[in-house]
Amino acid sequence: MIEHASRRIRVLGATAHPTASWVTQAARNLAIDTEDAGRHARLLIRDRDGKYPALFDAVLDHTGIQVVLNGVRIPRTNAIMERWIRSFRREPLDRTLIWNQQHLLHALHEYERFYNTHRPPQGIDNARPLQQLPQPVTDQATLTHLDIRRRQRLGGILNEYHHAA
Repeated sequence: MIEHASRRIRVLGATAHPTASWVTQAARNLAIDTEDAGRHARLLIRDRDGKYPALFDAVLDHTGIQVVLNGVRIPRTNAIMERWIRSFRREPLDRTLIWNQQHLLHALHEYERFYNTHRPPQGIDNARPLQQLPQPVTDQATLTHLDIRRRQRLGGILNEYHHAA
Protein backbone atom coordinates (compact mmCIF):
# COMPACT_ATOMS: atom_id res chain seq x y z
CA MET A 1 0.00 0.00 0.00
CA ILE A 2 1.19 3.52 -0.67
CA GLU A 3 -0.03 6.74 0.94
CA HIS A 4 -0.59 9.06 -1.97
CA ALA A 5 0.17 12.35 -0.20
CA SER A 6 3.49 11.37 1.36
CA ARG A 7 4.52 8.42 -0.88
CA ARG A 8 4.99 6.31 2.26
CA ILE A 9 5.04 2.58 1.57
CA ARG A 10 3.49 -0.09 3.80
CA VAL A 11 4.12 -3.72 3.01
CA LEU A 12 1.07 -5.69 4.14
CA GLY A 13 2.37 -9.13 3.18
CA ALA A 14 3.38 -11.34 0.30
CA THR A 15 2.12 -14.63 -1.04
CA ALA A 16 2.60 -16.65 -4.19
CA HIS A 17 -1.12 -17.37 -4.52
CA PRO A 18 -3.34 -14.54 -3.22
CA THR A 19 -6.85 -15.66 -2.40
CA ALA A 20 -9.93 -13.74 -1.34
CA SER A 21 -9.38 -14.66 2.32
CA TRP A 22 -5.72 -13.58 2.19
CA VAL A 23 -6.64 -10.21 0.64
CA THR A 24 -9.39 -9.71 3.24
CA GLN A 25 -6.90 -10.38 6.06
CA ALA A 26 -4.56 -7.81 4.48
CA ALA A 27 -7.44 -5.29 4.62
CA ARG A 28 -7.93 -6.07 8.32
CA ASN A 29 -4.19 -5.58 8.92
CA LEU A 30 -4.33 -2.27 7.06
CA ALA A 31 -7.23 -1.07 9.19
CA ILE A 32 -5.39 -2.04 12.40
CA ASP A 33 -2.14 -0.41 11.21
CA THR A 34 -3.81 2.90 10.38
CA GLU A 35 -5.62 2.97 13.72
CA ASP A 36 -2.43 2.14 15.65
CA ALA A 37 -0.48 4.84 13.80
CA GLY A 38 -3.17 7.40 14.61
CA ARG A 39 -3.69 8.14 10.94
CA HIS A 40 -6.95 8.09 9.08
CA ALA A 41 -7.25 7.24 5.43
CA ARG A 42 -10.35 8.41 3.63
CA LEU A 43 -10.00 6.58 0.33
CA LEU A 44 -8.44 3.41 -1.00
CA ILE A 45 -8.00 3.16 -4.76
CA ARG A 46 -7.88 -0.40 -6.04
CA ASP A 47 -8.17 -2.20 -9.34
CA ARG A 48 -11.04 -4.43 -10.41
CA ASP A 49 -9.26 -7.74 -9.84
CA GLY A 50 -11.53 -10.65 -8.99
CA LYS A 51 -9.59 -11.59 -5.86
CA TYR A 52 -11.04 -8.59 -4.00
CA PRO A 53 -14.29 -9.92 -2.48
CA ALA A 54 -17.14 -7.83 -1.15
CA LEU A 55 -15.83 -8.58 2.36
CA PHE A 56 -12.62 -6.68 1.49
CA ASP A 57 -14.64 -3.56 0.77
CA ALA A 58 -16.86 -4.15 3.82
CA VAL A 59 -13.87 -4.39 6.20
CA LEU A 60 -12.52 -1.07 4.94
CA ASP A 61 -15.97 0.55 4.87
CA HIS A 62 -16.45 -0.46 8.52
CA THR A 63 -13.31 1.52 9.43
CA GLY A 64 -14.43 4.59 7.46
CA ILE A 65 -12.28 4.04 4.37
CA GLN A 66 -14.19 4.42 1.13
CA VAL A 67 -13.06 2.05 -1.64
CA VAL A 68 -12.80 3.60 -5.10
CA LEU A 69 -12.42 1.35 -8.13
CA ASN A 70 -10.05 2.14 -10.98
CA GLY A 71 -11.51 3.03 -14.29
CA VAL A 72 -11.57 0.32 -16.92
CA ARG A 73 -8.55 0.36 -19.25
CA ILE A 74 -6.92 3.39 -17.64
CA PRO A 75 -3.27 2.36 -17.26
CA ARG A 76 -2.03 5.52 -15.54
CA THR A 77 -4.35 5.29 -12.54
CA ASN A 78 -1.86 3.28 -10.47
CA ALA A 79 1.23 5.10 -11.76
CA ILE A 80 2.72 5.85 -8.33
CA MET A 81 2.37 2.27 -7.11
CA GLU A 82 3.60 0.87 -10.41
CA ARG A 83 6.69 3.06 -10.13
CA TRP A 84 7.42 1.67 -6.64
CA ILE A 85 6.99 -1.90 -7.86
CA ARG A 86 9.34 -1.21 -10.76
CA SER A 87 11.99 0.28 -8.45
CA PHE A 88 11.67 -2.66 -6.02
CA ARG A 89 12.12 -5.12 -8.87
CA ARG A 90 15.07 -3.21 -10.32
CA GLU A 91 16.98 -2.41 -7.11
CA PRO A 92 16.81 -5.46 -4.79
CA LEU A 93 15.09 -8.24 -6.75
CA ASP A 94 17.24 -8.10 -9.89
CA ARG A 95 20.32 -8.58 -7.70
CA THR A 96 19.02 -11.13 -5.21
CA LEU A 97 18.08 -14.79 -5.38
CA ILE A 98 15.00 -15.11 -3.17
CA TRP A 99 14.97 -18.44 -1.34
CA ASN A 100 11.52 -18.53 0.25
CA GLN A 101 8.64 -16.39 1.47
CA GLN A 102 10.43 -15.43 4.69
CA HIS A 103 13.41 -14.17 2.68
CA LEU A 104 11.07 -12.22 0.37
CA LEU A 105 9.33 -10.60 3.34
CA HIS A 106 12.73 -9.66 4.81
CA ALA A 107 13.76 -8.03 1.51
CA LEU A 108 10.40 -6.24 1.25
CA HIS A 109 10.59 -4.84 4.79
CA GLU A 110 14.23 -3.74 4.38
CA TYR A 111 13.37 -1.96 1.14
CA GLU A 112 10.30 -0.44 2.79
CA ARG A 113 12.50 1.04 5.55
CA PHE A 114 15.09 2.18 2.98
CA TYR A 115 12.42 3.79 0.78
CA ASN A 116 10.58 5.51 3.65
CA THR A 117 13.63 6.81 5.54
CA HIS A 118 16.49 7.26 3.07
CA ARG A 119 15.71 7.04 -0.64
CA PRO A 120 13.91 10.14 -1.88
CA PRO A 121 11.19 9.29 -4.39
CA GLN A 122 10.79 11.58 -7.37
CA GLY A 123 8.47 14.48 -6.80
CA ILE A 124 7.34 16.28 -3.66
CA ASP A 125 10.67 18.14 -3.42
CA ASN A 126 12.57 14.82 -3.25
CA ALA A 127 11.49 14.53 0.39
CA ARG A 128 11.69 11.20 2.17
CA PRO A 129 8.27 10.06 3.44
CA LEU A 130 9.32 9.74 7.12
CA GLN A 131 11.97 12.49 7.37
CA GLN A 132 12.11 16.25 6.99
CA LEU A 133 14.14 17.88 4.25
CA PRO A 134 17.69 18.63 5.46
CA GLN A 135 18.79 22.22 5.95
CA PRO A 136 20.98 23.53 3.13
CA VAL A 137 24.69 23.75 3.95
CA THR A 138 26.04 27.25 3.35
CA ASP A 139 29.25 27.21 5.42
CA GLN A 140 32.24 26.79 3.07
CA ALA A 141 34.33 24.98 5.72
CA THR A 142 31.62 22.36 6.08
CA LEU A 143 31.43 21.89 2.34
CA THR A 144 35.18 21.30 1.95
CA HIS A 145 35.43 18.79 4.84
CA LEU A 146 32.54 16.45 4.15
CA ASP A 147 32.88 13.14 5.95
CA ILE A 148 30.41 10.84 4.24
CA ARG A 149 29.84 7.32 5.56
CA ARG A 150 28.14 4.47 3.76
CA ARG A 151 25.82 1.93 5.39
CA GLN A 152 24.97 -1.16 3.41
CA ARG A 153 21.61 -2.93 3.55
CA LEU A 154 20.54 -6.26 2.09
CA GLY A 155 24.12 -7.44 1.73
CA GLY A 156 25.33 -4.35 -0.11
CA ILE A 157 22.49 -4.14 -2.63
CA LEU A 158 21.17 -0.94 -1.06
CA ASN A 159 23.50 1.81 0.16
CA GLU A 160 22.70 4.67 2.52
CA TYR A 161 25.01 7.66 2.77
CA HIS A 162 25.20 9.86 5.88
CA HIS A 163 27.39 12.63 7.24
CA ALA A 164 29.59 11.35 10.06
CA ALA A 165 28.71 12.80 13.44
